Amino acid sequence: MVLFLNNTGTQVTEFLMICFPGMQETQHWLSVVLAPLLVLALGVNFVLLLTIRQETSLHEPMYYLLAILSVLDIILCLTVIPKVLLIFWFNMKTISLAGCFLQMFIMNTFLPMESSTFLVMTYDCYVAICHPLHYPSIITEKFVIYAAIFIVFRNFLATLPTPVLAARLNYCASNVVENCICANISVAKLSCGDIHPNKLYQFVSVWCLLGSDLVLILLSYCFILRAVKRLQSGGAATKALSTCGSHLILILFFYTLLLVFIFTNKAEKKAPSEVPILLNVLHHLIPPALNPIVYGVRTQEIKQGILKLFKYQF
Repeated sequence: MVLFLNNTGTQVTEFLMICFPGMQETQHWLSVVLAPLLVLALGVNFVLLLTIRQETSLHEPMYYLLAILSVLDIILCLTVIPKVLLIFWFNMKTISLAGCFLQMFIMNTFLPMESSTFLVMTYDCYVAICHPLHYPSIITEKFVIYAAIFIVFRNFLATLPTPVLAARLNYCASNVVENCICANISVAKLSCGDIHPNKLYQFVSVWCLLGSDLVLILLSYCFILRAVKRLQSGGAATKALSTCGSHLILILFFYTLLLVFIFTNKAEKKAPSEVPILLNVLHHLIPPALNPIVYGVRTQEIKQGILKLFKYQF
């Protein structure tokens, strides 16, 4: 591993992303997995968006929320994975400070936006099962607009200080980022200044945003399960659970992978440094590829819409 050190005291103007420190000679083989997953993630999300746009029967609040999730997935994929592939294929490891902080901002903002979208989708399921008679009057297009505004502004305002705090630091030592992406702490620890405010704010913001979403989602599903248990008909209970089954699968996968990444990162002395880096990259790729597939397989309306879309095109 080659380290580029700045011992002259001059300001660093770009960073060098080396991805996996202990796998410099073999890391390019990961592109065999990452490239097809990127194509799959982008393909299925664009197909889902086109299906929702073309099929009038899908012009409902629930599917609009799913479209928001797909847009967020596409942005996250395009923010992270192409740069990783450029590093693997063409050894394009350099990134400007502005580009790095922009990537940091998008990752730190859009990931909590996904979490907030899952929260809103959980509320949609809660109203559908616990208050079905009021569903048409509560879950409306206006509700989706307000939810989208809430998702954007809540996470934008809460995560903006993260790249701002990182950008204010003085980078006058090493410019080598031992990561595939511009993660906050991976970049901040290269500075010559005090990074405790960066660590503290990241800790507080992550647990306040993602933690509060997860708690509210779990509480909502407690109410949903209680409502399902009260249903007299077994068929009605099965139908109610099927309504939110796809959503629950995606939530469990999203938060499980995220929690594994967080705890692995904290246990960096016990786990190889490459493990949290790989998990971070995969978390920006696997959920985007999985979300539309799960909904497409389990939701009859979406499945029929996709079949009609391809029949119309071909």
